[in-house]
Amino acid sequence: MALRPWMSPLAAFAYAVFSLIEVCALAAEPPAATPASKPMTLQSTLLDRTPSGEPVMVYTLGNGRGVTVKLISYGAAIQSVVVPDRDGKPVSVNWGFDKLEGYLKHGAHFGCTVGRFANRIAKGKFKLDGKEYTLATNNGPNHLHGGPNGFDRVVWKSSSQMTDRGPSVRFEYRSKDGEEGYPGNLDVTVVYTLTRDNELEIDYSAKTDKPTVLNLTNHAYWNLGGVGSGQVLDTELMLNSDKYLDVDDTLIPTGKQNDANGPMDFTKPKAIGADIGKLKEGKENGGYDHCFVLRKSGLKHFAPELASRAKSPKTGITMDILTTEPSIQFYTGNFLNGDPANAGAKQHEAFCLETQHYPDSPNHPEFPTTVLKPNETYRQITVHKFGAEK
Repeated sequence: MALRPWMSPLAAFAYAVFSLIEVCALAAEPPAATPASKPMTLQSTLLDRTPSGEPVMVYTLGNGRGVTVKLISYGAAIQSVVVPDRDGKPVSVNWGFDKLEGYLKHGAHFGCTVGRFANRIAKGKFKLDGKEYTLATNNGPNHLHGGPNGFDRVVWKSSSQMTDRGPSVRFEYRSKDGEEGYPGNLDVTVVYTLTRDNELEIDYSAKTDKPTVLNLTNHAYWNLGGVGSGQVLDTELMLNSDKYLDVDDTLIPTGKQNDANGPMDFTKPKAIGADIGKLKEGKENGGYDHCFVLRKSGLKHFAPELASRAKSPKTGITMDILTTEPSIQFYTGNFLNGDPANAGAKQHEAFCLETQHYPDSPNHPEFPTTVLKPNETYRQITVHKFGAEK
């Protein structure tokens, strides 16, 4: 395992121990087929132009071990992820659109960078330094995912390079003071790196010239059984959490944390569909859409820690997510209906695991702060590590 730039020696040791435990746990199983290593690759080309004429680039990253990732500069989005299954066959595991038109018309933030504020802000209002700010209400009575013209609806400045860790793409965007109602000129950078170790790392950073609030995430829709293979209810999921946020009928936190019991208990791996029926009773669009509070090791360092682990019994493909964020939003595609605006995905044919701060944090001083001030730097790192088991 290569030492990451954000890792302290202690953090690297802890991650190495986790990796060793994982390897030992799998030692009794026959090894999964792994494609022979080839040179890592990085390509860029024009995907299309927006109606206003802005060019949108697509970047194709290959790690030489069968993992291929495509990224686009519209929404700084993950367009596709292909990984080898237990037999070494390539499987597309991330829902996206082949053409730019799909992203221009999307209804569910497919693979996009979400901001300024991921998740919900109650009634589209918050106070900062005594001043009240009003945002768009685009999800019932609440503000969702940065508003109708959030970071998922803009073309980001982009560049790419081959680093010693693997192919990397850098996206940059300036959100101007007042955009979607938020204060401050905000300069945001998102860097994706695909490593030889089958890791897709997303490194977010930002600076502002006025106090503002910020909560970034990526809204990828996963199906480890393969895009188009059917529902994800047989996918086994573990969440490193024993608490989730209590919410009202509009999914705004009440401030209380509930124990993750019964259908909410993913402390040990279980099928996503094992208890989902208890959440769907009388609800056409029922399912999981909950913010889980992540357990932290307490180590005093800035480095991603294990948040979740998912595995498809169909393909054997696994995905571990590690993050520096305090929570993860688990969503089972409850409102997907097969429409073109949803990439053709139907209900429960995808799941999302969005690493982030708590919803409505600006209105809950007891929550971890999402306030960013001048002369401070926002930083968030999330890693998706792929593998395959028999």
